[in-house]
Amino acid sequence: MNIESVAAQMAVLFILVIAGFVAHKCGIMGGDFDKRLSNLVIQLTCPCLIVSSTMGDTMPDRSLILPLLGVGTLTYAVLIALAYILPRFMPVRREDRGMYSFMLTFANVGFIGYPTVASIFGQSAVFYASILNAPNTFTVFIWGIMFVTGQKGGGFRWSLLYSPAMVATYLSILIVAMGWRTPDIVARPLTLLGGITVPAALLVIGSSIAGMPARRMMGSKGTYVMCLFRLLLLPVGIYYLMAAIGAAHEVAAINAVLIGMPVASFGTMFCMKYGRDDTVMAQGTFISTLLSVASIPLLAMLIG
Repeated sequence: MNIESVAAQMAVLFILVIAGFVAHKCGIMGGDFDKRLSNLVIQLTCPCLIVSSTMGDTMPDRSLILPLLGVGTLTYAVLIALAYILPRFMPVRREDRGMYSFMLTFANVGFIGYPTVASIFGQSAVFYASILNAPNTFTVFIWGIMFVTGQKGGGFRWSLLYSPAMVATYLSILIVAMGWRTPDIVARPLTLLGGITVPAALLVIGSSIAGMPARRMMGSKGTYVMCLFRLLLLPVGIYYLMAAIGAAHEVAAINAVLIGMPVASFGTMFCMKYGRDDTVMAQGTFISTLLSVASIPLLAMLIG
């Protein structure tokens, strides 16, 4: 990866975040509009982005499907194990350790990761990213809820296995495995809809940041230590681990970029659902999102 091109691409993405911030302050975005636009991205445009990633001139390599699933599963096994250990040595309150465990484990892959991967590696890489991220669906609603609530059991729902993003992943795997060539009349609308994902997602992120009270934006020392691990140390470590076990460079690099995304927005939603104070989670989400503008080009340089 060319560090200059990655930095330029992240600058472009950051400008879109700023546009969302300004739109919120001007009263164009916010409230119900943001919720509806987020739902549009999650339920429609992001699944189209995943499926359309198999419809370019070059078909993704079908032989990578099983290795990708293996890399994704091992990645989350390592992250969950580290998430139990690291907060014990971080400058955080004992009662907040579960929140930090969540933030260290789960990145905002679906909302920021896919657009970023598409921007850095090209649209076809979204196919690889969607398979690498498949284990996230199983773990975030089990270990993620356990981390936030401090209780065992989680809240996994089988319906998650046929959510739009997962169905799109299954379909994209089938298309690649069978070597199907999608007719242009189908591929073009899906590609156009998928193209909405990047700007829409970043506009919503900018708008959500603009809606945060100033007092919740600063964070603590523990927040910045978490961001160092979340945005750089963990993705770089995972990259070299996967490279050491024989993963292809492109697979390991895409996986590292996904792991290097900001804190997953599910964390704040879980706090609200289960009656937990979301201050720590909101601070970690905001600051990691802000710092990722600089950390992603640096990550690309470290693993390039």
